[in-house]
Amino acid sequence: MTASNDALAERLAALTSWHHDWSGLRVAVYGLGVTGFSVADTLAELGAQVLVVAAKADDERRMLLEVIGAELVEEPDLATPPDRLVAFDPELVIASPGFHWDHPLLVWAEQRGTAVWGDIELAWRLRDKVARPDGRQGPADWICVTGTNGKTTTVQLTATMILAGGNRVAPCGNIGVPVLDAIRDPEGYDVLVVELSSYQLHWVNRNAGGELSPFSAACLNIADDHLDWHGSLEAYIAAKAKVYDNTRVACVYNKADENTLRMVEEAEVVEGARAIGFGLGVPGPSDFGIVDGILCDRAFLDDRANAALELTTLDELQEAGLSAPHVVANILAASALARSYGVPPQVIRDVLTAFRLDAHRIELVRVQGGVNWVDDSKATNPHAADASLRAYPSVVWLVGGLLKGVDVDALVARHVGRLRGAVVIGVDRAELVAAFRRHAPDLPVLEVDADETDEVMPTAVRLAGGLAREGDTVLLAPAAASMDQFADYAERGRRFQSAVNEYVGGEADDESAPRPDPRQD
Repeated sequence: MTASNDALAERLAALTSWHHDWSGLRVAVYGLGVTGFSVADTLAELGAQVLVVAAKADDERRMLLEVIGAELVEEPDLATPPDRLVAFDPELVIASPGFHWDHPLLVWAEQRGTAVWGDIELAWRLRDKVARPDGRQGPADWICVTGTNGKTTTVQLTATMILAGGNRVAPCGNIGVPVLDAIRDPEGYDVLVVELSSYQLHWVNRNAGGELSPFSAACLNIADDHLDWHGSLEAYIAAKAKVYDNTRVACVYNKADENTLRMVEEAEVVEGARAIGFGLGVPGPSDFGIVDGILCDRAFLDDRANAALELTTLDELQEAGLSAPHVVANILAASALARSYGVPPQVIRDVLTAFRLDAHRIELVRVQGGVNWVDDSKATNPHAADASLRAYPSVVWLVGGLLKGVDVDALVARHVGRLRGAVVIGVDRAELVAAFRRHAPDLPVLEVDADETDEVMPTAVRLAGGLAREGDTVLLAPAAASMDQFADYAERGRRFQSAVNEYVGGEADDESAPRPDPRQD
């Protein structure tokens, strides 16, 4: 490394505050989605020279880049570095989460010795821009959440509990609000509850000066997902495990998932950080769990060897529509994170009484003729679909989409016993149909081969309605991504709900749909 490279490395390592000198630093930002624009906007505010490289840009962001003084290189084919990028000679690259780790532009950057950060590292370095509203010293605390499934629900629950406990808090990150936008809010926050994807975690804790150190952290679960991005399950797990690095107070893990326990055991944490388990069984000391239908905290009390604190009951969760087993697990994880921050048990109970899940997460659409129509379009991988299927005893399963290289054979084999039939959609139908033929050759399996998005859900709903009988649940739990036929899982869910309402017509049944019970899982 040359003397100039040494000097640049020292400068980058020292840039650990909003109030340091970022002016003139040449930064290439890869990608111009929500995250990429937040990166460019932040760096421009700091006075850096910003070049955004993107395969495409919408008109609004293109215009806004001009306003903030950032330059845009837009090329559909980024298989080689654009000439302007080479001439710009970046001193730092910030990769948006969608850029695959071995993308040619990232390989080019690393071959030339250019530092590569993600948006989370940049936000961590800049987190001290705004003073905390509570008057305490230092920037807002970060509580970080990852996992294959349940991240968004857990982040929303945790943030709501902490807010009800009297703190100014923002849910942010992969949940939709970039962390860089949250750290620049002029009113400031006491706590950020940060949802982290495996893509974002891949780039975390790689560089001197950018070491993320959360107040508390949780990995909710691990299952095959995004293997096409990471290359292997081991690499995916290694990325997720970074959420626990340097944790200061509580490492919350899933007692039913050995991967998360192993992550905590192997993590390098700040001395004094505790391992806190959660699960649907009876909790041990330092755990959250369930005793006789009561959700309990045996971690954050003095006499945890002999006593527990009541948080809520399964009956109360059932009344709130929150009793599906995987939702209860998310509630326990969120409660553990909130309790680590000092939120009282009664506040948690009050929040759970009023909390409702987001749209397209095991959302009951209609009950008609004794058939329940349920939208779990958010179940974008087999692990999420598995949790959803477990909640219902007799199912017409609407499944399929873009499988992202994930094997669905085990999922199909596990649930054929509860299926009335299946309706398969999406571009990767062949793999699903083959799995049904292997494990349930007599099961009615119908394919939707509609090419037009407008036709997919009306056809699928009509076919599912023909299979369903009284007592069944028609369940949209695709186990696959949506981008083959829909803009995202939300559009897929909206179109399903619209098709259901059109197909069912008339008035819904008076009786409520049966609620799943975690005690039976």
